[in-house]
Amino acid sequence: MRTYGQYCGLARSLEVVGDRWNLLIVRQLLVAPARYRDLVDGLPGIATNLLADRLRDLESSGVVERRLAGAGSVVEYLLTPWGSELREPIESLIRWSTPLMVRGPADDAFRPEWLALAVPALLEKRVKPRRAATVGLDIGGQPLQLRVTRAGFEVGPQLGPQDGHRLDATVRADPAYVLGLAAGALTLADARALGVVEIDGDESAVRTVFAA
Repeated sequence: MRTYGQYCGLARSLEVVGDRWNLLIVRQLLVAPARYRDLVDGLPGIATNLLADRLRDLESSGVVERRLAGAGSVVEYLLTPWGSELREPIESLIRWSTPLMVRGPADDAFRPEWLALAVPALLEKRVKPRRAATVGLDIGGQPLQLRVTRAGFEVGPQLGPQDGHRLDATVRADPAYVLGLAAGALTLADARALGVVEIDGDESAVRTVFAA
């Protein structure tokens, strides 16, 4: 392990997670445990040999561990309890990144599951839930749902009535506008006026989530 040679908590933390791709690997595992191929797919641009090296380093440092999944023949990676404590600093970095996100994605890659971490992180410090609601997020690709409870916000795959779940409303927008609404950089009224957001269903449920 490379060392800064400094008796400082930040320096020692960066020795573990400061290398390129390490925190993005943690981001993927905060969303859900993942197999190696899932991590390759979820980290556009990473070389497979580099991913293997980073996983090995994170495992030896006690951030990541492996377990057998499914029928017991496939290795799955997950965060250790200590590794899971990186959620708070990563969510803080997501909120800090708001000015960097305003210019939009340009040619950068995007995967819908990244919203599962970003949207709750942006809403948590800004919006106090006033009622329970479930809002669908139609951003292209896999449909997502944003659940609001007194405990906070949660984004995951959209579940249907057969699972006992009903959407109060659905928001259709590009991911950048959903992030803008969650961050408070774009108001719902402005988004509607600009025509960049469409709402089906109970608009008051959407206002509960994306409050000004």
